[in-house]
Parts: sequence; structure tokens; C-alpha cells
Amino acid sequence: MNSSELTRRGFLKIAAISAAGMGGPGICGGRRQDRGPNFVVIFLDDSGWADFQPFGAPVYRTPNVAQLASEGCRFNNFYVPQAVCSASRCALLTGCYPGRTKVFGAHGPNARGCDPKYATIGHVLKTRGYATAIFGKWHIGDQEDTRPWSRGFDESCGLMYSNDMWEFHPENPEHWGKFPLQFWENGRVTIDRVTKEHQPMLTTWYTEHAVDFINRHKDGPFLLYVPHSMPHVPLFVSDRFKGKSGVGLYGDVMMEIDWSVGQIMKALKDNGVEDDTMVIFTSDNGPWISYGNHSGSTPYREAKGTGFDGGTRSACIVKFPGRIQPGIASSRAWCTLDILPTLAHLAGAELPDNPVDGKDVFDLIAGKPGAQNPSDYYPFSTGATFEGVISGDGKWKLHLPHAYRTLVEAANDGKAGKYRQDKIPLSLFDMVNDPFETTNVIEKYPEVAARLKGYAEKHRQMFYAAAQ
Repeated sequence: MNSSELTRRGFLKIAAISAAGMGGPGICGGRRQDRGPNFVVIFLDDSGWADFQPFGAPVYRTPNVAQLASEGCRFNNFYVPQAVCSASRCALLTGCYPGRTKVFGAHGPNARGCDPKYATIGHVLKTRGYATAIFGKWHIGDQEDTRPWSRGFDESCGLMYSNDMWEFHPENPEHWGKFPLQFWENGRVTIDRVTKEHQPMLTTWYTEHAVDFINRHKDGPFLLYVPHSMPHVPLFVSDRFKGKSGVGLYGDVMMEIDWSVGQIMKALKDNGVEDDTMVIFTSDNGPWISYGNHSGSTPYREAKGTGFDGGTRSACIVKFPGRIQPGIASSRAWCTLDILPTLAHLAGAELPDNPVDGKDVFDLIAGKPGAQNPSDYYPFSTGATFEGVISGDGKWKLHLPHAYRTLVEAANDGKAGKYRQDKIPLSLFDMVNDPFETTNVIEKYPEVAARLKGYAEKHRQMFYAAAQ
């Protein structure tokens, strides 16, 4: 364990502070003990692993995210089970594998999305009296019973799907032009046709709603989910951030998102609930690199829309004062699937009646000595294609034979580049010594390969047998 990892002494100190408040209601150590903690989940769209300090070193400044990392724990091995919009969001909100829910890829307008038989984190926390809100991009259903207000969220505003699914789509405007991009608020359409005049305000609108929600629900408990539309293309930024980065539109967008993080954190502090709140900051997947200077960056192999770590590994920060040691970096692996069961545990809520695949990993992310990931593996897929598994400890990754897209040529300024199809054979990667998935070591470690192949075959039989 490196020097930045959580120390045993640090964990015991935090555990003592937490235990001191377990005798009954009231406030102890800055935390109210008569209810569960508040939760804030900030979920970006297509942000690269290296887009913010301290994960990367972009030339634009992101001081608020850097401060969040200094006050929380930075997780370097955090995963999503599919590096595409709807599948990734559904996994976070339900704790279920894409293979279970059959939510694959990116849904378009009027799509059914996630079957209501799968409860969301909003449903789960409402059983414990939580006020719940989503301000941002929904994208797990665009029918009356699959939109946010029917899926466990008291308040909502934003888009039902991606901001590029509109009449100005760079590759297929005729198709997407059939469906006006609408802005919704609390169950009704407030903007019938989102235009280029509206999109620059999306980040601001989501942030203003988030701050207002915190102001009104400071007595809590609450769940605030902020899935930003940016930095998914097309990129837009408000006038106050236009040109501010000095490095182009992408930098401007990231600085505005950083501002948004700062506003939300300020609202928590101003309302006296900072110490009562767990904040999670991450992205739905890696960057859409075919868009060149309108995309983010990752040091890992490939990017969005693939099962390689450039797509499925997202930067993640968790802040939870008194419960998670601040200012450290952790190599412990976990996944968006684990967020629902972990938050349910912290809130004292029962899991829903439907199966949940993620696990409560709070001991793991809090750095409890000896804590291990309770999941043997995490699956990864692209669309409806199951592509392999990564071990629960994040040390090994097995790719089943599959095709994948790889970039041929990026385009710039909002235009799409070109991909070609490639194939990978059955491959095992040592993710500790080769996190960039460059060297197949399947012949060197046959026993590890056999174990992961066993997990993969069981997963395939349970969730993909009908597709064989």
C-alpha cells in the first residue's frame, strides 16, 4: 500500500469519531445521528479519466474538483459495467448488471428504457424518508412510467436523453430532427424545442436547481443526483465561461462543471450539512475521442464505447467527513453497481425486492483494514455483447474474444471522426503491472485465466444464453 493510501491509524481515528455518535439522536462530531446521511451524486457525461486535477494535469484549472479530492478519497480503479450512456446510468441507479435489465447502449427518444420492475436508488431511499431529486440528463426511459417522477424522484429537471439527439446532429440530422429535444421540469415540458440558445444554459440550470434543492432540504435527509449533460457533444458553455480556459471550448466546459461542483459544495457548507453529506463525483464512461478537441483524455486503452479501461474506468472522488479519510488516493476497485446497496446500507434502508447485483462496499471505500471486495468479478460489455470480466480486486481482467471499435482519425470542432473494427482474442491482462492492457499473459497465468473464465461462463449462461 503506498503512502497516500488510508493508514490503519487514520481508519481507527475515523472509526472512533463515528462510533462516538452511535449512542442516540442528536449531533455528534458534526453529524446528526437521528437520521441517515445526505447523498450527492455528481455524474458527468463522457468525461475522460484525466480531465480533472488531481487525476490528470490539464492546462485549464479545476480547483473545486481538486479541493473535493483533498477533502475526500480519490479512487483510481473505479469502474462502470458498460461505457455507453443508458447502460451506465441504469447500472448506477438500479445496482443491476446491464445483462439483467437488458438496458444496453444509448436509448433514443420515446424509448421504454429500464423496466419499472427494477427499483431505483430513489425508490430505495424514499422508504427511509429521503427527499429525492435529479437535475440533469436522465436517459433510462422516455415513457410516462419510466421518466424520473415515476421512478423514485420527487423533483426533476433536464433532458430525457443525450443532448446530441436533436435536429443539429453532426451525422444524422434528418433522423434526429424528427424528435424535438425537450427540456422537462417536474413532469411537464417547459421548453418544447431546445435550441443552440438553450444548451449553453444547461450546466447553469442544473446547478441552480441543485443549490435550491439543498437550501430547501437542509433538514434532510436527501438524495441529490446531478447527471450533467456535459461534456457530451455538442459542447456548450455559458457566456461567463466562454473563452475562460484559454485552451478552447472543451476547457471552458470543464471549468464550468468545476464551478458547478464548487456551487454545490458551497451550498452544503452554507446550510450546515457538509458534515452530514456523502458526495460522489464520477463519470458515466470515458471520452468520446472521435470528436478530437471536443473530447476529454484518458491514459488507458481505447475510450467510450469499448470494454477497455479507457471506456470503463472513470475518475471517482468520494467525500464523507468523519467516515472517509481525506486527501488520500486508493487503488481499491469498485463499481457504479455498488452505489445503490452501499447508500442503502448507510441510510438503513432495505434493498428492493428485485435482484440487485452490486454489493455494499462501504468498508472497502472507507479503507477498513482487511476489507475486501465482496464481488468476485465485475462484467463489462458493449451494447448487447458481453465482453469479459475484471476480478473484484481489480488485479486481473479477462477479455473474451470480441470485436471493438478503434479510432482511425479524430475530427475537430464538433465533427465526428472515423473508427474501424478490430478484434481481440481471448486475453488476460495483469492490471497491476499492465493497467494499459498491452500484454496478454494468459499463458503465463493459466490458473487465473481459468478462474475468470469460470466467472465469465457463469455470467454468460445467466444473462446472455438467449443471445448465443
